[in-house]
Parts: sequence; C-alpha cells; structure tokens
Amino acid sequence: MEFVDRDVALRQFAEIAEKGTRFPLVVYGPEGCGKTALLRQAVEVLREWGYSVIYVNPLGEVAERLVAAEDLRDVVKKTWKEVLGGVVNPAALVDLALAVASRALKRGKRRIAILADDVFQAIGLERAEQLVKSVLNLIEYPPADYDSVVAVVASSEGVTRSRVGRHDWASLRPMWNMPRSGFEELYKGLRAAVDFDEVWRWTGGNPRYLGRLYESGWDPAAVARDVAKGRGLWDFVKRLGAREVEWLRRAVEDPDALYDGEAPAALVEGLVEMNLVVRLWDRDPRGWVDAPPPERDLELGIGRHYAWQTPLHREAVKVALESSA
Repeated sequence: MEFVDRDVALRQFAEIAEKGTRFPLVVYGPEGCGKTALLRQAVEVLREWGYSVIYVNPLGEVAERLVAAEDLRDVVKKTWKEVLGGVVNPAALVDLALAVASRALKRGKRRIAILADDVFQAIGLERAEQLVKSVLNLIEYPPADYDSVVAVVASSEGVTRSRVGRHDWASLRPMWNMPRSGFEELYKGLRAAVDFDEVWRWTGGNPRYLGRLYESGWDPAAVARDVAKGRGLWDFVKRLGAREVEWLRRAVEDPDALYDGEAPAALVEGLVEMNLVVRLWDRDPRGWVDAPPPERDLELGIGRHYAWQTPLHREAVKVALESSA
C-alpha cells in the first residue's frame, strides 16, 4: 500500500531526529495500521538529518529484513561473520542490528538510528523486555561518544504495553488507523466499484484490511471468516463460560463494556492478547504517533477506553458467537 496522509507523524519524526531519543520509542497499534510504512518513511527522514540508519524487520520480505545505510555495509558484513557466525534467524537478525549499531559508534559514527519493526512477534514476548533494555543500554552506556541516537521499536502485539510499560525503559506511543481523508486516497487508487462509505465502515481506516477486502472481491463476510479462522475464535468462544459470553456480546455492541469493573479479566486479557481489541488512554495528540482515534465511534467499534482493532475484527467475533449459539 502507498504511504499517504501521515504528515503529522513525519513531522514528529523530524522532531525526534533533531533531539534523538532519551529512551527507546515503542510504537504500538492495530495490525496493518501503517507502522511498517511509517518506519520506511522515517528511514528517509532520518537520513536527511545525517543519521546512519539500521532498519530490521525479521518477518518482512527477505531483501528488507535488515537494511543498513550504505556507510554501514562493511560493518554489517564483519559483524555478521564475527559476532553471529552467519546464523540467520529472526532473533539473530535483531541481535545483529544492535551489534551493528554498537560497532558503528565505535567506528566514530556520530548519529545512529535503529528502527525495529515487529521484532516482538519475531523474538517472542518473553524477550521483549530484554530487547528494550538492551536498546536503552546502547543509548545510556554507548561504546563511544556520539551526537545523537534514535531508537524506535514498532509492534502490533496486544500485550506490548503491559509487558514493556511496567519498566521505565521506554517511551510508549500508540498509533491508530488512518484518518478518513488519507484512507480515501488509498481507496481511490484501487478503483473500487464499492462505495467508499461502506469500505470505511468495514475497515475503520486500516490499510491492510483494505487490501484484504480488495483481494476477497469486496466480501467483508469472507474476510471476517478468515480472521475468525486465523485467530481460532470458534475454539476461543467455546472455552468461555456463559458469563464471559454475555460480556463478549456486550463488547461487540460497545467495546467500553470491557472497561466495566465487572467484566471478566480473563476475557479482556484474551481479547487483547489475540490482537482483537486495543486499550485506549487519553486522546492528547502529544501522546500519539500521528493522530489519535475519535473520542467515540460505535459504528467503527471505537469506545472511549477500548476499541476493536477494526470493524472486521468485531465482525469476526460476531461470526464465532453466532456459530456457538
């Protein structure tokens, strides 16, 4: 998908480039909301500010799993052989990126940026905290003096905030799906016969699910079934007790039902861990990457405190609930 209408986010990255990051910046949000596209644009912004950039995406296309600035290519080759012995796996690529950043500083690079995309999914959440601490150590205890370091980690893992946020090791910033205006630009590029308002109501501005709708022949029911299959929602619902099923039905109608103190904690945790819902805090734009979601929009499944990642995620849960009735 083309990168459009994230001007606010790019300005934020320009500010980050000017100051560096005192703590690793962990960006989290719905799957497919545009984090990868944003990081790729951030690479260009940071290069313009004179940074030697290392971008790692262990689960991406082979050619893009580790991309380093031209002036770091020799460092990558030597580090790969000397530190990792040429081993290739997702966790090793993350270790390699950190080792390259460290060696680059030793070689006198004054501005280093490391951008890590979906690494928690690649290395496992049990290592998430360790990774963030390692990046913080690079910033706080560098192997050589530097002018500025930028470290950004992007994740769609639902439990990122609770696992990483319990330490003072990172700055956490949520990111939401695209604003309506920019999303409409993507939609127009597909020359769809389906009305835009309908597409907006199904996707809530999520670029990945726009693509999935397109591939399905604009069949939201098919996409919802695929999501239900992929997340194992039939088995998930089957394991729920009658009280939990009732609360899940309430959450389908209004996600803020999950904020109620009487809502079953295991249900709420399960929905977050399965990347179906997102916990929301305040809408102060200073605490968000790009623009926050609306205060409340039940048509899109957005409450004040919780939101479905997209309306299609909510529909997938409906499919599972109806099958189990």
